[in-house]
Amino acid sequence: MRKALGLAILALAGTALAQIRADGSSTVYPITQAVAEEFTARNPNIRVVVAFSGTGGGFKKFCRGETDIQNASRPIMPEELKVCQKNGVAFVEIPVAYDALTVIVNPRNTWATCLKTQELKAIWEPNSKIQRWSQIRQGWPNQPLRLYGAGADSGTFDYFTEAIVGKAKAIRTDYQPTEDDNVTIRGVAGDTYAMGFLGYAYYEENKDKVKAVAVDDGKGCVLPTRENVLNGTYQPLARPLFIYVNVKSLERPEVKAFVDFYLSPAARRAIRSTGYIELPAEAYAIGQELVKRKKTGTFFMELPAGTPLSRFVEELRKELR
Repeated sequence: MRKALGLAILALAGTALAQIRADGSSTVYPITQAVAEEFTARNPNIRVVVAFSGTGGGFKKFCRGETDIQNASRPIMPEELKVCQKNGVAFVEIPVAYDALTVIVNPRNTWATCLKTQELKAIWEPNSKIQRWSQIRQGWPNQPLRLYGAGADSGTFDYFTEAIVGKAKAIRTDYQPTEDDNVTIRGVAGDTYAMGFLGYAYYEENKDKVKAVAVDDGKGCVLPTRENVLNGTYQPLARPLFIYVNVKSLERPEVKAFVDFYLSPAARRAIRSTGYIELPAEAYAIGQELVKRKKTGTFFMELPAGTPLSRFVEELRKELR
């Protein structure tokens, strides 16, 4: 199967270097980049260019028809959908993995091992009065709280604010925003009294520099782990990750082959290597069928924050009905 796919693409692409353009989420970036590296090793005549301008920034380009694939750490928003429709950009929406959005602190922080969701809300909500750790809980250090996190163009920003604050894009303004999660890692790693939030893969890659905080959603403290995402206990910060594929781009054999590879068992190792949680095999099979049928539109725009993986797969099944 793999050999046949490679030969077919080389025959179709000829000797010219075909190019596929992907942009969007910095959270999904490591997944698409890892899959692209596996794919191009098998298909050296195809170049997959993967960038990250944030989910929101990426959708601006995607809905103008400038990219073939949009990486997204949240579903498309109504205003983005309108722009795509206005510009005649139809797409297939495909879930590719699950994430455990992670709250991080400095390894020297020995007190904040677990935070309640209402405490996180009090910290991050607009006009928050919390400026010191001692204002979160009595007995915690009377030291300044310095905050790092995703910027306004990030799907992580949208998801975190919706899940924790209760309204997407609602957040205090006196924190360090960035579309590059490595900036958050460096900020928290270099400051004993810092806190940040980012996608799980960036935490997994930097466990020696930062520490994950358990989250208590009313049922006890739960750490962000693969097991806790799969069993549905890490709430409300477990979330699906997507790629959106321009239907016109799917008419190009190199794009179709890359998307087929992305959803094939051969790409699972690349997905696992990033630290994210791969979906059940059934979910990828459904994605393959959606691509085959070129079934366009969004099915997850109204998906509530914190939807457990089991329910997400149930919703995914409905797409084929």
